[in-house]
Amino acid sequence: MGDVLRKRIKQEAEFASPGEEAMLNLMVASDHVRSRIDRICADFGITHGQYNVLRILRGIYPEGHPRCEIAVRMLEKAPDVTRLVDRLEAQELVERDRSEEDRRLSLTRITKKGLTLLDEMAPRFRDVQTYFSERVSRRDARELTRICEGLYAEED
Repeated sequence: MGDVLRKRIKQEAEFASPGEEAMLNLMVASDHVRSRIDRICADFGITHGQYNVLRILRGIYPEGHPRCEIAVRMLEKAPDVTRLVDRLEAQELVERDRSEEDRRLSLTRITKKGLTLLDEMAPRFRDVQTYFSERVSRRDARELTRICEGLYAEED
């Protein structure tokens, strides 16, 4: 084990432990998948974080979410959700308005243009999922999910 990783990171020596090898493999694999996703987003003029916001808002469409709710639903924590939303609003992919119940609360909603963009991106994301599924069996995918959730579950 570890031959592909050692070659990838140009390391001759054995790993200090199986845990170190697994952690480094997870980091390299994550970067590999993330790079594919980032290229798709860039091709459509948005960032991965912006895509994540659009995905979250599509899930509640036609309703919206306040900024704090978007922040807690993000796949990757973003330091400034407001800036992500500002950029999406400038591209007319989302809109903001005040809540009827609490005028201090700003809700962000995905626009039709934002929904159309997600629809246009969907085939490319399916291609990445197919790529992943062709390399990871269903059984291994379930095991990977179990392992990953074990890493971050106590953080929530």
